[in-house]
Amino acid sequence: MVVKNKQKRKMMRTRFGQSPRRHSRKGMKSCILAVLSFLLLVFMIWISFCLKGNVNILVGFAGLFTMVMAGYGIYQGVTGLRERDKNYITCKVGIAVCSALFLGMCAIFIRGLV
Repeated sequence: MVVKNKQKRKMMRTRFGQSPRRHSRKGMKSCILAVLSFLLLVFMIWISFCLKGNVNILVGFAGLFTMVMAGYGIYQGVTGLRERDKNYITCKVGIAVCSALFLGMCAIFIRGLV
């Protein structure tokens, strides 16, 4: 009797008796890397604005680090899509945001070279 009640409650909680899907771990890592990359980019822009463009090489290295983090975020998002029985929305968001950050940083570096 007790076992039937537990199964009945579980069936009511989920759709067709399936367990709810959790987010992909690598997708969550990708989103976290995207947020950290974005915050670092905003911080670098703020420093450059405050110093009126007279920044040293450390800001350039931070820009390269931002590109590396965004690239790793793309990698984590793509590998997160291979996890089975997961919710992939975090992977897709992480890939999109990291790609935009990576392309934006590439555009900034190309503009700086020209």
